[in-house]
Amino acid sequence: MEKLYEENPYLTRFTAAVELCRPGEGGWEVILDRTAFYPEGGGQPWDLGRLGGAEVTRVRLLGDRVVHTCSAPLEPGTRTEGEIDWPRRFDLMQNHSGEHIVSGIAHEKWGCENVGFHMGAETVAIDFDRALAWEQLAVLEEAANRYIWEDRPVSVRFPEGEELERTAYRSKKALTGRVRIVSFPGADVCACCGTHVSSAGQVGLVKLLSLQKLRGGVRIELVCGGRALKYLSGVWEQNRQVSNLLSAKPLETGAAAERLLEENAGLKERAARLEQEQFEGLAGRYAGAGDVVLFQEGLTPGGLRRLCAAVLERCGGRCACFSGADGAGWQYAVGEKGGDLRPLAKELNRALEGRGGGKPDFVQGAVRAGRREIEAFFAAFGG
Repeated sequence: MEKLYEENPYLTRFTAAVELCRPGEGGWEVILDRTAFYPEGGGQPWDLGRLGGAEVTRVRLLGDRVVHTCSAPLEPGTRTEGEIDWPRRFDLMQNHSGEHIVSGIAHEKWGCENVGFHMGAETVAIDFDRALAWEQLAVLEEAANRYIWEDRPVSVRFPEGEELERTAYRSKKALTGRVRIVSFPGADVCACCGTHVSSAGQVGLVKLLSLQKLRGGVRIELVCGGRALKYLSGVWEQNRQVSNLLSAKPLETGAAAERLLEENAGLKERAARLEQEQFEGLAGRYAGAGDVVLFQEGLTPGGLRRLCAAVLERCGGRCACFSGADGAGWQYAVGEKGGDLRPLAKELNRALEGRGGGKPDFVQGAVRAGRREIEAFFAAFGG
């Protein structure tokens, strides 16, 4: 089978003879005498497109044959026209080529070996066997983009014999037979079966997004070309909105957000003090009251807990506090000094459609029942 994508990744239309067509998983499996469709492999997804009137939904290698999964059958012995989904193909070419540049430069600068590569629908992930810091990632990103701006040509060749033995190239495993070498001069030389751009400038842009530790090394996430433009345009739009909301210049939104967070923290602290004063005043009304059931609007779980604790100090019995609304559900906090609330919590959750738990003397959770049902439950339970 002639694999046209190996020689010319820019070929988007071709004709071929249908050699085999059979029912398969997800459609009809078609084998041609030649194809421009790239099959899944090497971390790169398969091409999409059309063969005749059928959609090509998956492409894979079976031995040395390329199998196309199609939405409709094609007649063996006939000729058909193939068309590649070019925007998708070029996107994959940009991102695969960007991965080569980043991996090659990381290898040259710090001896990093690429031990894993995955090209997802949104981002590309590369696994390196050595730890890297964010500061190194900034150096790597700048070097990769400077290489792209130099727009050096990319070459693909199939060296054999002594020439192959003399060629130094990256590979995740030992290779035999026909080896396809992809060269990004000054950045990377790698054994690779994927599709790539013809010159580095067509990658357009590389943006490194994240860094996380992974099995003694790191995983970095990146986007290239059109994906990088889309990502940065989205970030810009988000920052434009933040800039308008904070009345800050686009390059000053970080400082403005920091000031806002400081102001918010001060307001939260003041609100917590006022809330606690309210709780103490409310607790005073229940001094010596024994078992108490309270309903209070608009409390967070933390506020509900503090209210329950404040009343518990004064009431001399069990305190059950609720905050919420009928239909939306009620959060609860129940405390009893030296008590064992586990039987009550179990029955409360069963009877009032609730969930929750905690320590023997203090439990928290939520119920779906209404206020009347809650009050009736505690009246029957002795509260």
